[in-house]
Amino acid sequence: MASTSKHTHASPSAEGAPTDQREHHPGIAPWVFWPTAILVLAFVAATIINPDAMSAGIGAVQGAIIANFSWWYILLAFGFVLFCIYLGLSRKGNVKLGRPEDEPEFSLVSWFSLLFAAGMGIGLVFYGVTEPLTHYATPRPSLNTEGMSQGAIAQEAMATTFLHWGFQPWAIYVVVGLALAHAIHRRGRPLAVRWALEPLLGEKAVRGGWGNAVDVIALVGTVFGVATSLGLGVTQIAAGLASLGVVDPNNHWIEYAIIALVTCVVLWSVLSGVARGMKLLSNTNLILAAGLLLFVLIVGPTQFLAKEIVQSVGHYLQNWLGMSTDASAFAGADGAAWQASWSTFYWGWWMSWAPFVGVFIARISRGRTVKEFVMGVMLVPALITFVWFGVLGGTAISNEMNRPEGYASVIGADGAVDANSALFQVLEQLPAGGMLVVGAILLSAIFFVTSADSGSLVMAMLATGGDAEPRPWIRVFFTLATSGLAAALLLAGGLSAIQTLAITIALPFSVIMVLMCIATAKALARNVARADRLRRDALVADLKEKFNLDSDDDAVSSEQRLADRWWSGLTSKRRRTLVQGLTHVADALPERERRRLFGRALPGSPGKSTTAGGRDSAHVAAAGGDARGDGAASASHPGSTPGEAPALGERRDAGD
Repeated sequence: MASTSKHTHASPSAEGAPTDQREHHPGIAPWVFWPTAILVLAFVAATIINPDAMSAGIGAVQGAIIANFSWWYILLAFGFVLFCIYLGLSRKGNVKLGRPEDEPEFSLVSWFSLLFAAGMGIGLVFYGVTEPLTHYATPRPSLNTEGMSQGAIAQEAMATTFLHWGFQPWAIYVVVGLALAHAIHRRGRPLAVRWALEPLLGEKAVRGGWGNAVDVIALVGTVFGVATSLGLGVTQIAAGLASLGVVDPNNHWIEYAIIALVTCVVLWSVLSGVARGMKLLSNTNLILAAGLLLFVLIVGPTQFLAKEIVQSVGHYLQNWLGMSTDASAFAGADGAAWQASWSTFYWGWWMSWAPFVGVFIARISRGRTVKEFVMGVMLVPALITFVWFGVLGGTAISNEMNRPEGYASVIGADGAVDANSALFQVLEQLPAGGMLVVGAILLSAIFFVTSADSGSLVMAMLATGGDAEPRPWIRVFFTLATSGLAAALLLAGGLSAIQTLAITIALPFSVIMVLMCIATAKALARNVARADRLRRDALVADLKEKFNLDSDDDAVSSEQRLADRWWSGLTSKRRRTLVQGLTHVADALPERERRRLFGRALPGSPGKSTTAGGRDSAHVAAAGGDARGDGAASASHPGSTPGEAPALGERRDAGD
C-alpha cells in the first residue's frame, strides 16, 4: 500500500455544496470510533482468552456464509464490473471529478503507480507463486480435468488466477473510490464513507444515525481488512526467514515478534511524523518489485513466459463471463470448500479493503473524468497484475511441467502447496536464489510497514469524520488495534481464520456498496442533466445575442408578447434575417441534437419542418409573404390562435 501521508485536499465544491472537508475536526466522531473500538477489542480479547472456541466459532460462521451467500459475493463482483463499464461508456463518463477548471494533480504515470501500489501490496507477494501453482496442482472442482493435458490444466490455472486479481477487484475499488471522489471533489464533502450515500439518503440522514452506521461498518471492515493483509505478510516473512535458516520453521513465536517489530516501526513513524520516510519506502518497494519481476523474467524461461502471458490473458478474456459466474453449484462440498478458500474469500477480501483503497484513490484523482477514473483504475493495474502472475506463476508452473535437472518440486506428494513458503522455494532454485529470497523478504516487510502506516491514517480519518490530519493518538490506537487483531487471527487458526474473517466482514459492507452504485448513478445523472441544461441555456443566450432577440426595436410595441404577436410585430426585413439565421444554425446541427435542443425542427429547415398546429410553416410563409410585399400575411395563420402559442420564454423553459 502506498503511503497516503501526502494529503491531497479536495477542491471547493463544483456544485455549490458546503465544503465540509475544510473543517478541522478537533477529535473523534464518538458514534463511529467507540463502537468500532469496542468490537475490535472484544474480538481480540475473546480470541486471546479462548482461542479454541473462537476458532470453532470462526469455522461455523464461514460455513454459514459460504452455504448461503457465496452466490451473492459472486454476483456482486460480476455486477460491479458491468456497472463500471456502463459508467465509462455512457455520457456520465464525461463528468469531471472536481470543478471544470481543475486539472489532475498527478501525471498519468505517477497516478498509475499509486493506484497499483494502493490496491494490492502484500497480496501480490504472498500469492504470486502460490495461487497459480495451487490451481495447477489441484484444479477447481467444477473443472472436469479428465482427459485434459497438463498444458490445458496449466492454462486454466493461470486464467483462474487472473479472474481473482483482474477486473473484479479493481471494479470493487472503483465503486467505492468513485462514490467518494464525487463526494469529495464534486460536492466538497469530508473524507468519510457516509457522504457517498448523500445523493440517495439525503443530507439529514447522512449526518445522523444512518451515516454513523455506514461509517462504523466501513471502519470495522477496514480494520479487519488491513489486519488480514498484515497476517498474510507476517506468515510469509517468517517462512522466508526459515528458508534462509535464520529461524526455526516450527517456532511460531517468531510471527508475533515480527508483528511487534513492525508495530514499533509504524509507531515511530506516526509519532515522529516522518512522512517522507514512508514515501521513500513506498517508492523503494515499487523499485524492488519491478527489479524482482525483471530478474525472474530474464533468468527464467523468457520465451515461454512471453507466450504464456499473451495466451493466458486471451484465455481469461474469452472465458471471463462463465468464470465470473461460476459458483461451484454442482461441485458439492468440495466446491463449497474451494469457494471459501478462493473466489468467495477474494471477493470478500477486496470488499473489506475497499474503504481503505477507495479513500486513497479518491484523494489522488481530482481533476479526472469519470471515464478516466474507471478505465485507469480498472485496466492499467489489472494488466500489470497479469504480468506479475504471468512471470512468477508461469515460472513455477514451467518448472513443474518440465522438471529441469536438479529441480525440487514445490508441490507435495499429496498435491498440496505450502502457501507461506512456495515463493521462496521457487526463487531459491533460480540463479542468485539467495539474493532473490532476501529481496522478496524485504518486499514483504516494506509492504507490511507501509500498509500498516497508511492504514492507521485512513482508519483515523474515518474515525474522526473525515479529518485529513487526525491526532497522533488516534493513529496509534488503530496501529495497535490492527497489530493485535493480526496476532489474534494467527492464534485462532492462521490463514483459515484470516480468510473467514475477510468473508464475514464484507457481508454488511456489500449492501452499502450496492447503495453506493445507486447513489453514484443518481448523482452523475443529475450532473449530466445540469450540463445539458447549461449548454442549452448558453446556446439560446448566444442566439439571442447574435440576432438581438431581446431587442424590441422592430416590435410594434414594447410590451411582453406571445410568440404569434411577437412574430407579427416584426418588420419583414427582421423576419427574413431571423429565419435565415436560425435555419443556418439548425442545419449545422445533427438531427438528434437539433431535436434535443429545440424540441422540434426549426422554421425553414429543408425537409424538417413540422406542422405543430401550423405555426412554424405559417411563420415561414409569413416571412415569404412580406418579402413579396404581402405584409398582412404575417398577422395570423391557419390552425393557430394567439392564445394557443406559448410565449418565447415559455418555449425555452419547456425545452430545458
